[in-house]
Amino acid sequence: MTSLDIDLLRTFVTVVETHSFTRAAQQRGLTQPAVSLQMRRLEQQLGAPLLDRGGATVGLTTEGAALLPQARRLLKLNDEIIATLSDGEPEGEVRFGAPEDIATVHLPGILGAFARSHPRIRLSVTCDYTANLLDQLSRGLLDLALVKREAGGADLGLKVWSEPLVWVAQDASVAEASPLPLIIAPAPDIYRKRALQALEAAGIGFRASFTSPSLAGQMAALRAGLGVGVLPAAMAPRDLAVVKTLPALHDSEIALVSARGSGGPAKLLAQEVFRSLERAPDRA
Repeated sequence: MTSLDIDLLRTFVTVVETHSFTRAAQQRGLTQPAVSLQMRRLEQQLGAPLLDRGGATVGLTTEGAALLPQARRLLKLNDEIIATLSDGEPEGEVRFGAPEDIATVHLPGILGAFARSHPRIRLSVTCDYTANLLDQLSRGLLDLALVKREAGGADLGLKVWSEPLVWVAQDASVAEASPLPLIIAPAPDIYRKRALQALEAAGIGFRASFTSPSLAGQMAALRAGLGVGVLPAAMAPRDLAVVKTLPALHDSEIALVSARGSGGPAKLLAQEVFRSLERAPDRA
């Protein structure tokens, strides 16, 4: 029986996820020729081509696509065994995702403290829309993610906290403009959805004066006086006005979603996130 080399499998998964031998080498701390050699060794062990090297980016053969989910399961099991049976200090990797606003405000202290408490656990953080994070979870690219969901959406993760939303602007008088100039993110952002629902229900005309997926871009537009936007109440900066003359916004909920079968290091991070955020996210 051939025994598979865990290091070769880890490099294989890294090549697939980065679509590049060069980027995989950077992540694994190897040279590009070393990565190429490892992939040839793995293909020799399994007696089948795993990677399609003919395109602009590295792709998977049929055999490689069949191996990928099994390789991820083996790596996860390996990391959990090491974490359980090592000298008491857990090891492994957690691939964690969160929307940009949550990551910017609530997570730096939590992730920093977690990294100091568990120095052998590698953290990889992705910022993206909830829909994209859920897609990455389903494809095995993330182990854990904080996502925005509809209130009471118990089928999507475990609720961490409810998030009151407010209208903000550089000057509250901009709310008197018709049509109302909106600073929003592209669909399917949930704050965008809340804003449009509230304005349509109240019969208030509006136009998109600035659209950006970047929180930093939206904040710059708000400070430039280009319109009104929606932010979590805990994130509303003191140099912007909370606009109270516009219709009330429904809360959104923040939930923690784990990939199927995730445990070990991912479970430790999930516990830390719950401990830190479920009580008082505004002070995280």
